[in-house]
Amino acid sequence: MKSPIISTATISLEAAQELLAEARRACAARGFAATIAITDAGGHLRAFERSDSAPFLTVDVAIDKAWTAASFGIATHQWNQYMAEPTVAPLAHHPRLTPVGGGVPIFHEGRLVGGIGVSGGTSVQDHEAAEEALRHAGFKQ
Repeated sequence: MKSPIISTATISLEAAQELLAEARRACAARGFAATIAITDAGGHLRAFERSDSAPFLTVDVAIDKAWTAASFGIATHQWNQYMAEPTVAPLAHHPRLTPVGGGVPIFHEGRLVGGIGVSGGTSVQDHEAAEEALRHAGFKQ
């Protein structure tokens, strides 16, 4: 019998906080106030920050973008393509699934360790800020 235990990897608190700082810088460089959420591989919130001037709606959006990215290990903007498939379209009714750019999975050494969600700019700005933060924090995509 194979082991009934599966080892999972997850982002450390220190790495999540460093990634949060990098995302803050990336959003500021693009000129927008943001909410940034980082989840572990199971989609649980690991680090979070809302800029003083970020709209309150960005809170749930950022968290759900990070959760969505971690759920399947794909960026949130890719979900729009998948939703066009009739067999996948019913997932659009899932309350947390967020098919809007700005959520990117976090990989380390080929393993999914979490997700980052940025909300506050356009979907393209959010996505670019998340990817830049990952690069600067040493995560390869």
